[in-house]
Amino acid sequence: MTSRPSRESLAQILGGRRGAIDASIPPAAFVLGWLIAGRSIAWGAGVAIGVAVLLGGYRVARGDKARAVVVSLAAVIAAALIALHTGRAEDFFLIQLLSNVASALLWAASIVVRWPLLGVVVGLVIGQKTRWRRDPALLRAYSRASWVWVFLQYTLRVAVYGSLWWSGQVVALGIARTVLSWPLVAVTVAVSGWVLYRTLPPEHPGLRVVEENGDPSDSAPDGLPRT
Repeated sequence: MTSRPSRESLAQILGGRRGAIDASIPPAAFVLGWLIAGRSIAWGAGVAIGVAVLLGGYRVARGDKARAVVVSLAAVIAAALIALHTGRAEDFFLIQLLSNVASALLWAASIVVRWPLLGVVVGLVIGQKTRWRRDPALLRAYSRASWVWVFLQYTLRVAVYGSLWWSGQVVALGIARTVLSWPLVAVTVAVSGWVLYRTLPPEHPGLRVVEENGDPSDSAPDGLPRT
């Protein structure tokens, strides 16, 4: 008798720790530069942009995609320009606050219209595109697990960033930006993975089912996509 292959964890599929860590470095550099230079937004902005450029150059040299590096650098520059324009150091974090508001709304809407974004992301990563929607059990599991991302990640960030931004707590914003990056992502992935597999029936083979009626016809016997 051939044993059924073990299910992959959501953390194994999604990964992403490096990107989350990289995204928290320029904001920390902004706060550090702002403090050292006597709360100078210009210095904080310059340090953040400089660190982002160095980090981007390192990532490109390591073989990362230039497009992703440019997008990350553009986000830091935009945040710095907003803070310089308003004269409020806390506004460096305004884009991050608004992006999490948008993400919470987008993820919630995707669940309502039965296109949960967790399923969309995982489907693209493992090469199944949208075929997971043919499986009612997977659709239900992805929907429930996506709510974890809505509340545990995006809504939590909005609540924390929003309160600190409103009260002008720049240092606390820098700390929160670090704590609520990879550590929070790791917790969210773990909890949503637990919800995902808890929702699936015990006999369900996992995330790589692609055909209706439980027939994984375009998966290899070991549960991996055929090449």
